[in-house]
Amino acid sequence: MKLGFVSSILADWDFKGTIDVASELGFSCVELACWPQGKAERRYGGVSHIDTEGLTKERAADILDCCRQKNVSLSSLAYYPNTMDGDAAKREKAIEHLYSVIEASSSLSVGMVTTFVGRDSQKPVEANLELFAKIWPPIVKFAKERNVKIAIENCPMLFGIDQWPGGQNLFTSPVLWREMFKIIPDDNFGINFDPSHFVWQQMDYIRPIYEFRDRLFHVHFKDIKLLRDKLAECGVLAYPLAFMLPKIPGLGDVDWGKFVSALTDIGYDGAACIEVEDRSFEGSRDMIVKSLVQSKRYIEQFLV
Repeated sequence: MKLGFVSSILADWDFKGTIDVASELGFSCVELACWPQGKAERRYGGVSHIDTEGLTKERAADILDCCRQKNVSLSSLAYYPNTMDGDAAKREKAIEHLYSVIEASSSLSVGMVTTFVGRDSQKPVEANLELFAKIWPPIVKFAKERNVKIAIENCPMLFGIDQWPGGQNLFTSPVLWREMFKIIPDDNFGINFDPSHFVWQQMDYIRPIYEFRDRLFHVHFKDIKLLRDKLAECGVLAYPLAFMLPKIPGLGDVDWGKFVSALTDIGYDGAACIEVEDRSFEGSRDMIVKSLVQSKRYIEQFLV
């Protein structure tokens, strides 16, 4: 298993600085944020450590040379938009950039893109599955032709009034995964699994590892802390941030021993990237680095 981190937390670092941090802290890989250039559209979304739309052969060579020198690989190029947005213009813009990220992943021989499938939050699940069946097969085919795997994260993107109702990502549960894998059975279409999202939804995050072992392409190590007193008052149908807090591994409710044990049971040898969205560690650059150091130290006890 290759231990890395999601680069979004290093929003104030450039590409080289990000790879330097990974090397200095002893990480094997980085899941590199590749949003379009410009202002961030949301928290942790909008970071761009590579301009995929402006990627030249010379720039690609520089990127690969930097990774080789620092002995840090790129586990994936990351872009998490809503490709099924109800607004057609936003949808097309997201899809267009996703194609550029796939192309860049191929050019850099990364071979992986981590993303969302998206969701029209104003339509029911059935209508969204029909939309998925129209939008996503050409994307997966485009990636397959370039030897790139697509790994979909299981975050519902259901956090506040601007993302209610329904959230902004349909790929949220094994029930839906089965339906979507029927629609797209291609072997380059799979999962970027983050157990924290199942914890706050009161779901089993161990059994899916065994059922979907052949679709498990990438893993996130992010923790979640349930605020039991608030959950008792507002329930699971409230905005999730009303009853939970994202934390670094070891400071929340994920049983990392069981999770890593299940990964080793299935022989998972892909990338596992720490995702920091813990606001307790965002006060300064030093605190951000500390969050990576502390997370790595905690997770490594299970990887020995």
